[in-house]
Order: sequence, then C-alpha cells, then structure tokens
Amino acid sequence: MTNERVYKMAFSKVYPLLIQKAERKGRTKSEADTVICWLTGYDDSGLQAQIMKSNDYETFFSEAPQINPNADKISGVICGYRVEEIHDPLMQKIRWLDKLVDELAKGKMKVFTDIRFQFCGGNNQDKGFFLNQ
Repeated sequence: MTNERVYKMAFSKVYPLLIQKAERKGRTKSEADTVICWLTGYDDSGLQAQIMKSNDYETFFSEAPQINPNADKISGVICGYRVEEIHDPLMQKIRWLDKLVDELAKGKMKVFTDIRFQFCGGNNQDKGFFLNQ
C-alpha cells in the first residue's frame, strides 16, 4: 500500500481497529483513547469530533492540537519499520500511533490518569519510549 493510500484512510475506519487491538488483550477503550490523546494533543471531545467528521489520517494529524514533544522518543519496530528511522513526518506519526497502541495491548505500558506512561519492566530511558509528560 502506498503512503498516499494510507494518508487518505479515514481515521473513523482505523479507530475501531486500534480499540479492538487494545481490547483483545484486556486493555480498555479509555486507555487506548488516553494514548491517542497523549500523542496528538486532542482531548476526548476533540478526538470524538475527528471521528465524527470522518477525517482522513492526514487531516487527523494536521489538525492535531499538538504532537507530544516526547513523541520523538518512541522507538521500536512496527509493521517491519523502525519508527525512529521513518523520514516521512506523517508516516512516522501514523506508525507512532500504531506502536503506542501495540505496546499498550502487549501490556508493556501502564496508563495513569494524569497521562504519564511507564513501561512494565526495564528502564524507561533504555527503551527510549515514554517519559513523564
């Protein structure tokens, strides 16, 4: 699939898949929403508005209030690509989102109500993944 096709995918179609990924592993919609909001800066109502508008990925990220300044610390492999080595800024954001939900689903992070993330096991700095916001 070309990048352009991915960019034009409706976020409202992808969102349920992200939630399903988390819920299949015993995580909650609320936890997945928290991860999405952490990355994008949307609040719950802003996230729901984006879903209702059926915006594509490109618009979803371009209208994001603020990409979290710690997002560049996300590392690892998703869909065969190291997220920290992706040069296309939009594709990197899309892969960051997928990586965050994947790590949540795998139980490798805990989500706290004040939107801090912590890896289960290992040193946060060694993973280069989540630091307190």
